[in-house]
Amino acid sequence: MPELQRLHAGHAPAVLAFELANRAYFAASVSDRGDEFYDQFTDRHSALLAEQEAGICAFYVLVAKDGSVLGRFNLYRFEDGTAELGYRVAQHVAGRGVATATVRELCRLAAERHGLRTLRAATARENAASQKVLTKAGFVLVGPADPADLGGKPGTWYQRDLVLQP
Repeated sequence: MPELQRLHAGHAPAVLAFELANRAYFAASVSDRGDEFYDQFTDRHSALLAEQEAGICAFYVLVAKDGSVLGRFNLYRFEDGTAELGYRVAQHVAGRGVATATVRELCRLAAERHGLRTLRAATARENAASQKVLTKAGFVLVGPADPADLGGKPGTWYQRDLVLQP
């Protein structure tokens, strides 16, 4: 069973392998990160860890039993109990409920561990899979997204209010 883990320095090689193995797959639905992302991965990974340590975001990876990364799940832009959610899963596990189950788990963690009350996520209009994940995870459509938020692609914002379970 895969485990959702908070990102740490030791994840760097597996995260880079995940990004490289799925680059073409991701580029079909979201903007490609460009060669610079991969060339400067170590520095970028360290910067993410520093942001996480500062408490302004939280990054998670879904790790398989063999240590490989199956997905990345990020909470960022913390402000007044609200954060944005971003995620991506490996092509070989897409369509199997992995993203939906992990987004649900992350919603629980967002409330319990990070004190968040609301999560927002934007998807490109053509990314039906992501829209399905968000809807199944309890998010509702709240309006159009600025194409600048989605690499120039038109899209939609979704939102979920979080409730702590007693």
